[in-house]
Amino acid sequence: QVQLVESGGGLVQSGGSLRLSCAASGRTLTSYAMAWFRQAPGKEREFAAAISLSGGRTYYTDSVKGRFTISRDNAKNTVYLQMNSLKPEDTAVYYCAARLYGSSSQPNDYDYWGQGTQVTVSS
Repeated sequence: QVQLVESGGGLVQSGGSLRLSCAASGRTLTSYAMAWFRQAPGKEREFAAAISLSGGRTYYTDSVKGRFTISRDNAKNTVYLQMNSLKPEDTAVYYCAARLYGSSSQPNDYDYWGQGTQVTVSS
């Protein structure tokens, strides 16, 4: 089992930046592919970014590509999401997720989830 705890959310103006962190406990993240999902009010949870076990491959949804960067530090059991050039439409609760095997953009493929952290981007 692995427990995930997100942090780093908050209120930021358009064009600003935030860095989200996802810290794991219980088991190391070494054997897990990781991802960030987000859910805006009244909308379905959507894929944002994913990273392979080794960190050698990353994946992004089109709406965040070029602005967000996912990374991982397995020695620290932590995954990050650097968010730059934030837009109001990025406002959502952001969730960290982990799964065995390769990266996926489908939430049902993930085995473990964090509690979420709120990101609010004002105009």
